[in-house]
Amino acid sequence: MAVHACYGFFISREGCLTVAVSPLKARGAFYTPPQIANFLAEWAIRGSRDTVVEPSCGEGAFLAAASQRLKDLSDLGEQPAASILGFELDAVASEIARSTIASLHANTRVETADFFDIRPTPTADAVIGNPPFVRYQSFAGNARAKAQRAAAAGGVQLDGLANSWAAFVVHASQFLNRDGRLALVLPAELLHVRYAAPVRRYLMCQFARVTLVTFDTRVFPGVISEIVLLLAEGRGSTDSIELVQAKDLESLQRHQVTRRNWTPAPEETKWTSALVAGESFDFYRELLDSQDFVPLSRWGTVHLGAVTGNNTYFRMSKAQANRLNLGPSDLIDVLPPGSGALKNLAYSRDVHRELTERNSKTQLFYPGDDLRSPAARTYVEIGEQQKVHQAYKCRVRRPWWSVPLPKLPDMFVTYMSHDSPRLIANAARVHALNSVHGLRLHAPFRRDWELLPLAALNSVTALGAEIAGRSYGGGVLKMEPREAAQLPVPSPRTIERCARELRSMEASTGRLLRSAAHDDIRARVDEVLLGQQRASNAVLLSQVRKTRDILRSRRFARTRSQ
Repeated sequence: MAVHACYGFFISREGCLTVAVSPLKARGAFYTPPQIANFLAEWAIRGSRDTVVEPSCGEGAFLAAASQRLKDLSDLGEQPAASILGFELDAVASEIARSTIASLHANTRVETADFFDIRPTPTADAVIGNPPFVRYQSFAGNARAKAQRAAAAGGVQLDGLANSWAAFVVHASQFLNRDGRLALVLPAELLHVRYAAPVRRYLMCQFARVTLVTFDTRVFPGVISEIVLLLAEGRGSTDSIELVQAKDLESLQRHQVTRRNWTPAPEETKWTSALVAGESFDFYRELLDSQDFVPLSRWGTVHLGAVTGNNTYFRMSKAQANRLNLGPSDLIDVLPPGSGALKNLAYSRDVHRELTERNSKTQLFYPGDDLRSPAARTYVEIGEQQKVHQAYKCRVRRPWWSVPLPKLPDMFVTYMSHDSPRLIANAARVHALNSVHGLRLHAPFRRDWELLPLAALNSVTALGAEIAGRSYGGGVLKMEPREAAQLPVPSPRTIERCARELRSMEASTGRLLRSAAHDDIRARVDEVLLGQQRASNAVLLSQVRKTRDILRSRRFARTRSQ
């Protein structure tokens, strides 16, 4: 079966992501593998008389695939009696789509319309396609309001951060009959972002069967975002999901895939753990249910670092401060930018002094509201000449130069990492900007707290980070404060029990950290935390490590072209 040439994505003038033929690549389009359109059409369309809806047809990739599928299903080459209906917001794309399908199927129609303006009638046998992927920053005003109303009509309340695809999923499913099938290309955000939680609940309450197809590698060349294929069918509900794992598009075509059923735990708000299989995850859950590991939020409160509104203006080196005649009353010590300060278990006063002498930006302009020193008043005038005060964060605070500081953190929590997030004790007692998070410990847990950064370098915490965090371009693992608070770390009881052994390995761990020997560190910490207590579970612990390595490898594999 052939779908016309190659198709791609471009942002239409309305800001929607739509399908484009290959000549548009020069205007920012990217090839969409025709194997995906074919796969979805073949799964969703099961009879030559099926009716098909495509909510955002662009220039016709999925319409062509649907038409070909219906022809293949027709008896003795008869023209199928079914109908295909496509909607497209962009008028130019609509005309191209009509040209694309004109010779393919007599009962195909393309309407130039906003899909959210179309009142659903539950008659379609199949809804297929690739909904627009417009982030909340560009998805605003009337477009967002209509999408939210359409989702609400389907029983789903979406918050202001929701991407456009979320509303499309809900609205599109309202066009299906009782036995209808929904087959969509979706961003992997479906699995893990908070705003998609209502959509995840909706799918399991709305459909009798839900299948997710995931890939080990990136399947849209030139597009960083990972995708999943959603296959949902039959009115009803389910408590489990079928997971289909394919290495790449060729594996999917050849049906060289693995399949298994996954049932989310009642308390799970994400589907990331669906990627973790078998006994290793059972062991991981068992540890979380024990008193050996607890969420980081049990130790303390995770919060964002300070937001200045203009780091270049507010953060400076000691030499720069001296040139400006700024004194101690105008400045406060802060963690300098970059990862060099975070290579140890603790950020010490000695390290801070050394970095200051090296001209690192360890000072924050923090003169107070009254600007007592002439140098501070002069620097504020310089900022106003440079229009620093007009930046959003500066504009909305009074006075604009007074950066609000959270309480001094006891520890820093890395925000983004390639290996795994880390905790660093704030022994220097300095503030931090929002390139790292802060952890303010609860008062009862201050005993042996300085051992937590070392104890957190274990395989269970590393696996928890892959599950709780989210993957971004370049394989970076990112954790917002809410996600960092869920990070499983050894409990105070566990650290108290293992304190002597942990202290004995602090010096050697520091050397290994500076040489980035993370696997060696985790093996040593695992032995201290779990070796004696769980000798019989050595195989399961090995599987936890392997599972974490698989998820981490996926992060990097998804950033490379096939």
